Amino acid sequence: MKKAIISLLSTVAIIATVASCANHKKEPATTPKVYVLVHGAWQASYVWDSVRADLVESGNKVIVVKLPGHGSDTTAPHLLSLNVYRDSVINAISATDNNVILVGHSMGGMVITSVAEKIPHKISKLVYIGAFLPTTGQALTDLAYSDPGSKLGPLLRPSADQLTLDVKPDSLTYLFINDGSPASKELVLTNYRAEPAIPFANKVTLTSEGFGSVDKIYIKTLQDIVISPALQDRMIAAAGIKTVYTVNTSHSPFLAEPHTVSALLLKAGQ
Repeated sequence: MKKAIISLLSTVAIIATVASCANHKKEPATTPKVYVLVHGAWQASYVWDSVRADLVESGNKVIVVKLPGHGSDTTAPHLLSLNVYRDSVINAISATDNNVILVGHSMGGMVITSVAEKIPHKISKLVYIGAFLPTTGQALTDLAYSDPGSKLGPLLRPSADQLTLDVKPDSLTYLFINDGSPASKELVLTNYRAEPAIPFANKVTLTSEGFGSVDKIYIKTLQDIVISPALQDRMIAAAGIKTVYTVNTSHSPFLAEPHTVSALLLKAGQ
């Protein structure tokens, strides 16, 4: 009889343990978001390093696009166009089966707009960070020339063949990262190279079925002197964007306040 009671108690204990484990079983992890990050002019993929680390640490996947003609890429300027940039991003997106959150900064806004027109079904959201946001028929130059609040124009120096644009060296950090740390300013200076000019003049053709069908978010850079807040407001209104966040930084918030940008991108992905 004693053995039977002990056996019964052991069975009860095992059942209780199994039930307890079942009750404390972790919920399956949600599918990670896939962020695709596109840098702007006179910069390169290095600008996303801190933001990328934050997003990955939060359990997401990140693809950082290296645009041709930037960073260490040696593609000749005369071979570059907005469509070449667009196709490099599309190729990067093709590496994942998931829909992506496509993020563009500055000139990168022109690029992600073109990508969204081409493959809207692959993009869950477009996120513009202090970026050019065109309407159909516009080029980057059309938007830039309409911005009296920008300090960039007078500080540009075109090459003799008109294929590249330089920024006056003593104005580089003033324009792009005047609120940054000495280390972030040094990053911009060390990685600087002249910008290919042809893509600036390439116009976009957009449709409601393509670009118009994708959800959009804009992150305004409130202390921006490259793309003024006034122009950002006009582009946001023209695109009909309802979700707008702000960062109180210069043109390069991912360098000045990377964790703030990461938090906003995580919020955008919800």
